[in-house]
Amino acid sequence: MCGLVGYAGFAGHAPRGTDGISLKEMTETLACRGPDASALWAEGAAALGHTRLAVVDLVGGRQPMTLVRGGRTVLAVVFTGEIYNHARLRSELTVLGYRFTGRGDSEVVLHAVDAWGQEAPARLEGMFAYAAWEPGFRRLTLARDRFGIKPLCYARMGEAVVFGSEPKAVLAHPAVSARLDVEGLRELLLSAHPMIKTPGRSAFAGLSEVAPGTVVSMTPDGVRTRRYWSLTPAEHRDDLPATVARVRELLEEAVTGQMAADVPVSVLLSGGLDSSVIAALARPAVGTLHTLSVDLGNRASEQDAMQRDPDSPYAELMARHLGSSHRRVKADAGDLADPHLRARAGRLRDALTLGDFDTSLLQLYRAVREDFAVTLAGDGADELFGGYRWSTPQAAAESFPWTSVLDRADLTRLLDPNLAAALDLPAHRAELHRAARAELDHLPGTLPAEAALRQGSYLNLTRFLPCLLDRADRLGMGVGLEVRVPFLDHRLVEYVFNTPWRLKTFDGREKSLLRAAAAGLLPDAVLSRRKSPYPMVRDPAYRAALTLQVDRLLAEGGPATDLLDTAAVRRLLLQSTGADRFPREGLEFVLDLDQWLRTHRPALHL
Repeated sequence: MCGLVGYAGFAGHAPRGTDGISLKEMTETLACRGPDASALWAEGAAALGHTRLAVVDLVGGRQPMTLVRGGRTVLAVVFTGEIYNHARLRSELTVLGYRFTGRGDSEVVLHAVDAWGQEAPARLEGMFAYAAWEPGFRRLTLARDRFGIKPLCYARMGEAVVFGSEPKAVLAHPAVSARLDVEGLRELLLSAHPMIKTPGRSAFAGLSEVAPGTVVSMTPDGVRTRRYWSLTPAEHRDDLPATVARVRELLEEAVTGQMAADVPVSVLLSGGLDSSVIAALARPAVGTLHTLSVDLGNRASEQDAMQRDPDSPYAELMARHLGSSHRRVKADAGDLADPHLRARAGRLRDALTLGDFDTSLLQLYRAVREDFAVTLAGDGADELFGGYRWSTPQAAAESFPWTSVLDRADLTRLLDPNLAAALDLPAHRAELHRAARAELDHLPGTLPAEAALRQGSYLNLTRFLPCLLDRADRLGMGVGLEVRVPFLDHRLVEYVFNTPWRLKTFDGREKSLLRAAAAGLLPDAVLSRRKSPYPMVRDPAYRAALTLQVDRLLAEGGPATDLLDTAAVRRLLLQSTGADRFPREGLEFVLDLDQWLRTHRPALHL
């Protein structure tokens, strides 16, 4: 796992302002993604930088990697992520005549790109992003895994491009400036409230993301963007027993494959169905299974609109069942409301945070990193198997069905009224929904209810889940922790996505199919446990601390106050002890927006 940066000029010269110092500064912004090593490569109009977290082939695998023929560099590559089928690909490439000096996946990516060019990403199984520069063709190729688990963004400037794993790395180049326009502010707001991610877009004007499952190729002739993978409806021919067996088989293969590493691997264990399945399937692969969970105290266990119940008893039960070495990581209201911790989470994410959802996860990841560089998580299971409360035919018919169930606040009411009118988020969301719906076709004869549920699943996987994946990647890599997500093995996703809803909920419960596939692995109490999302702190002290911080911001002033309706924010302070969720989210939003503007200091074009 690593961080990558670089630039390339297609007219024979590098972007203006480029030098060895700027490449070094860009690379240093990603030091947390790769604390074990860093290196630079430059030749002609291109340069690559890399930071490394050593997980596989600890001695070899150093990057950037180059391929030299006839005394000339024909290919240079920087890669981040994990390729789980790298052993099989190495065998195929060896037959083609390639020779390997190490046993890691980085060298496999180098030779795969040389052998298969633009078709290489489709052969890679795992989570990855890479940049490949071919000097002879003056061609830069940027590629990203099927679900966008690993980030990659770029800024095109005429005949040159600057790229990096995160926006902060690209913005560190002298030729790239941080700018915020109306489109960017929409993306910044919607990705946090109500958690709608637009593929390919970022909050910064002129800065694009490589969309999941996409290859972007740039040459002197222009830019070519191609989807090499997407979710596509296909006929499901297996009956229920065969479907259950196939899901179990695919899950076992995914977890076993992702347990492979040359360093110890842990598992995040909340005691819910998803993480417990991962932990149970990981158990045979290690001598001692190490599991960890976050504990926000008794006040976090009070049931709310999301029907949460306490995780700790279930996590302890599951740990005893597996005989794992389990650690509970405790975090209280004071920890989670700490402005320094929130600012740290915001800087890592280059985005507005999700409040204590982010700060508590950062605390958990810090604790995991004390002993482990790799952990497995259950992300993606709810989106895939239909575990959310909005996974119903009624909700699926709505625009972005989670928005009404989550009840994420409309925070535009806190913005300057003229700015809120210019954003016109309702119309923008409607357009995003139309575009998303148009991406998915249905098989002839598909019943309307089935089509609606599959459409809802598609939106969950392509618009909602990316928000959570960004969160996991940035906060995990912010402490040098690699988070692997077995439920997003693309073979498993393709199979379950096309399984009819009647099989996914064959016994009338959510995630029936996953429960059946996990039969015999878990205690009955865990196997039958209802959905209980990631916990939020319920201690009134948390909201009280936020209230004081917002009050101080209004008194002292800050960059956000120019964009806010300060009278509306003051009314919010008076509501901040009520039962409504809006005050809490509103307080977090005001503080986060101010921190984001302080961090990036963008030129405003609103």
